[in-house]
Amino acid sequence: MPPRARPPTTVRPDSKGRITLGKLAEGVSSYRVRQDRAGRIVLEPFAEVPARERWLFVNKPALDSVRRGLEDAAAGRVSEAGSFARYADEPLE
Repeated sequence: MPPRARPPTTVRPDSKGRITLGKLAEGVSSYRVRQDRAGRIVLEPFAEVPARERWLFVNKPALDSVRRGLEDAAAGRVSEAGSFARYADEPLE
């Protein structure tokens, strides 16, 4: 889900040309930076995924299933599945 649009804000570079994005950078691990023909600097935020979770994002059926599950949960379409405590000691793969 894309973040909400925020009103424009002004930031000023320090003596070394650095700026601080503060709350605008929450959840962002890196940025792709480009400068357009009008001289505007555009920052495209990235949130990187751990390698062990990458499989989900390249497996469309699995990702679609997770998204449907999240939509169902948000809409209250859930059912009790009982305790999963018996699986707590199983090794992770």
